[in-house]
Amino acid sequence: MNSQTTVSVIMPAYNAENYIAQAIESVLCQDVPLELLVIDDCSSDRTAEIAGRYADGEKVVLICNDRNLGVAESRNIGIRRAVGKYVAFLDADDWWREGKLKAQCEELEKSDSVLCCTGRELMNPDGSSQGKVIGVPGQITYSMLLRTNSIPCSSVVMETQVAKEFYMCHDELHEDYILWLRVLQKYGAALGINEPLLQSRMSQGGKSRNKLKSARMQFGVYRYMGFGILASCYYFLMYALNGVRKYSA
Repeated sequence: MNSQTTVSVIMPAYNAENYIAQAIESVLCQDVPLELLVIDDCSSDRTAEIAGRYADGEKVVLICNDRNLGVAESRNIGIRRAVGKYVAFLDADDWWREGKLKAQCEELEKSDSVLCCTGRELMNPDGSSQGKVIGVPGQITYSMLLRTNSIPCSSVVMETQVAKEFYMCHDELHEDYILWLRVLQKYGAALGINEPLLQSRMSQGGKSRNKLKSARMQFGVYRYMGFGILASCYYFLMYALNGVRKYSA
């Protein structure tokens, strides 16, 4: 990939044969110079085969893990390989609207922020709309993010050098949330484009779909970030209340 690449899109994939073609197509229709790095995490279905149909070793690169590494380390493989000024994350069961990357790159170019996210439309496993859009504030501060994770991973575009400074960690927690918190803690507020430029598929097998498990993971994030028991309980209560508002509105 040449030095003019603007965005390196990182797509971890595991047993996503039913969805990955749509995800890849939504990347290829974006109107910015890009590379797509698909990291197959030892899928047992046809995910790698389908992704391989698009792979040309240049614009679309398929990377097959030798063993199952989990989503955090699979994304890290992509971050290490990225050559674009920005990295963007897209899960293999989600997809983007046309113009998403261009809109975010333009916002980042005219600001001091290093991370930009967008709103999302919630989709059923079959790809039909649930009729619900979750927006994002125009600016998201570290303090705001502690109270609710308003940054959807598959909507994020961020400076590659910043991603390479932190990487993702702790797959057993909300690994993306930890990264956003660390980035905002150091670099200040993120930008939000309050448009549903991300179609977010609510897959039944997602680890955040188990509410009790997700709650434990959320509390674990606060502890990982260095907060004591009382502070962690406070932020967890804010997270729970905001979650009720977010999904019941």
